[in-house]
Amino acid sequence: MMLAPVALFVYARPDHTRKTVEALQKNELAKETDLIIFSDAARIPDKESVVNEVRAYLATISGFRSVTIHHRPYNFGLAKSIIEGVTQVLSEHERIIVLEDDMVTSPYFFSYMNDALKLFANDDRVISIHGYVYPVKQQLPEAFFLRGADCWGWATWRRGWVLFNRDGQVLLDELKQCKLTREFDFNGSYPYTKMLEAQIKGQNDSWAIRWYASAFLANKLTLYPGRSLVHNIGNDSSGTHCGNDTTHDVDLSSMPINITNIDVLPSIEVRQVFESFFAKSKGSFLNKLHISFKKAFV
Repeated sequence: MMLAPVALFVYARPDHTRKTVEALQKNELAKETDLIIFSDAARIPDKESVVNEVRAYLATISGFRSVTIHHRPYNFGLAKSIIEGVTQVLSEHERIIVLEDDMVTSPYFFSYMNDALKLFANDDRVISIHGYVYPVKQQLPEAFFLRGADCWGWATWRRGWVLFNRDGQVLLDELKQCKLTREFDFNGSYPYTKMLEAQIKGQNDSWAIRWYASAFLANKLTLYPGRSLVHNIGNDSSGTHCGNDTTHDVDLSSMPINITNIDVLPSIEVRQVFESFFAKSKGSFLNKLHISFKKAFV
């Protein structure tokens, strides 16, 4: 079976991009994997030099089955770039792995993603695979399912992406009509509904909140690893709009994730663990929410 192509979305962070790519090159299946890179153009003149620096580095990348680079002719912004890029790749392939330029992966990331994509390819209950898991203190199952979808190193199939609804207002109306906002917010522990409302008002342009809402309303499941295979390095103090937040920092798994013999059901126990983690980290998450709003317009 052909491995899933990897779509990598980059903008104006050369150091983060390099770290992300170097981690991918260390993955066990890198030389059998097609890497497709979408490089967004500068939104303002001050960003042109770093965008050019990123693009110069992209031209040197090797270590994959193939490397294809798409230079956006003008600034798409993150949401449009990801939505159109994922749609483009899935018009040519049945499955996709998606990363942004601040996501460092474990050497076992590709194996986990491809194994899961193969295992659940024909199971319509499953919409996506996720590579990151929060640094909770409790020991989690080797792998587990939760309702909805996520955005820090993920994969899906063409059949899953067709459920994505770009219209945030339609999604919000359905959540309210079905009285699902509290469940959508992990029992009120995380302000997802506020994030969706902000997207509708134009205060952010988050594609991820619409992806989560689309999957949640369709009652679909996402597979998570019990040990994180992705570390988001975008919460450091090097970014213009990023404070030095360590709440989401994780140790990457030093072992593969075994996903055989798993029931395709949402884990009530893990959901409760996440609710507790969100509640205890509420100040950090509200800061993250504020940062994500600003990041959409950089």
